Amino acid sequence: MSLIRPPTRELVTARAGGITSAALSRRSFGKLFVAAAGAVAGATALSACAPRTGAPGPDAPLRVMAINHVWSQAISEYFPEFEDLIGRRVTMQMLTADQLSNSYNVKLNASASDIDVMMVRALQEQLLFARNGWLADLTGRTEDADYDWLDFQQAPRDRSITRGEVLSVPVVTERPALYYRKDLVEDFGGAPQTLDDLLSMSLELADRKNSFFGYVGRGQRSGAVTQWSSFLYSHGGDFTLEDGSSGIGTPEALAAYEYYGRLLKETGPPGVTNMSLEQAMPIFAQGKAAFYIDADAIYSNFLDPGISTVQDTVGFAPFPAGPAGSKPHNIPSWSLGINTFSRLQDDAWAFVRWASSPEMVARLQAEGIPGARQSAWSDPATLASFPADLAESMRLNAENGIGHDRPEVIQVGRARDIVGRPLVAGILGQDVAPVARDADTEFAEFLVRDNRQQEF
Repeated sequence: MSLIRPPTRELVTARAGGITSAALSRRSFGKLFVAAAGAVAGATALSACAPRTGAPGPDAPLRVMAINHVWSQAISEYFPEFEDLIGRRVTMQMLTADQLSNSYNVKLNASASDIDVMMVRALQEQLLFARNGWLADLTGRTEDADYDWLDFQQAPRDRSITRGEVLSVPVVTERPALYYRKDLVEDFGGAPQTLDDLLSMSLELADRKNSFFGYVGRGQRSGAVTQWSSFLYSHGGDFTLEDGSSGIGTPEALAAYEYYGRLLKETGPPGVTNMSLEQAMPIFAQGKAAFYIDADAIYSNFLDPGISTVQDTVGFAPFPAGPAGSKPHNIPSWSLGINTFSRLQDDAWAFVRWASSPEMVARLQAEGIPGARQSAWSDPATLASFPADLAESMRLNAENGIGHDRPEVIQVGRARDIVGRPLVAGILGQDVAPVARDADTEFAEFLVRDNRQQEF
């Protein structure tokens, strides 16, 4: 489906069902766009794969391929400003995450030049794209002093670099938030400050016989890994050790597995091992849980009276401190890169530079879309659109944040599946230690194979 924004903007979107409107707010940056494989959109996404030669004419558009996300929607509103700057029309094709990945695989394997700017997930696919030579090296361009590359937060900035080359620029960041019921924690003196507090308060507030839960969170084997990562870091662990070997068999990782398993097993809802974001979030939104930790990007769902019963009682707090302190993830959830095969690389960089400039990041953050520049986070005006306690929580989580929420490997899906196995064992009340040992062995072997793939 093609949506034309006259006189100069063209947006192509693809949507379908998956997450119901009852589950997700349609407002602000907490909005999650979901869609599926429409035949017309699929044909649009996969057409014109053959590489072309020759310089494009002045009427050729700069083509941006993006996730159907609130950032893409917001930046498109400012396209006329950029088009006036470069004298070239901009088109943006917006797809679901799966469609976007499939389109990249088909097009870039064919060295297609009909994509100029690519919206990518630095933690999910950048290693693969780098190995395949699909992302242009932006190192020299980001060294321009006027661009101020060092203004980007270190964690997202570091994740933009592969083998010493800057291959993407972060435009959207994400951290976990502790969502809690303010009316239920008054007798405890407020929100839990530590993971021990979270567990004890969840145990006390849970009334599972009457379908009220102390804590709800992701429990699905692969889907839970990203949110569990903050528990892992705050226990002093990580997915890998400094030498690159598996870290999920360490005492710190075992403690994080056991903690998370107990939290959900003893205070969470039934069937939680089948729950990812789409299933867990509505339980808190409907007032059936005291605490919930998930992406800060979904906060507006709890303020929308159309889907939430807790809009007057929800509070927002930083990630609670574990034995190693409060160490949440702070990640570049979406970044911009340039197609190696683009014939408009200078204009593509002009777009990336404009879209990630201090002025644009501040403008979009003031609209509720968290960026990656420290200058924006240091400006209170850019945080005014968020609830005050959420803004402060986001700021603190960003300061303390770790720059990845999953293993940094090429085969991310397979890695998450391995890492998630002990997590599920803990939720089911099984002895976590032997499961973690087996997973550690499997993950170690996986990392050897994956590291070989990274030798490019």
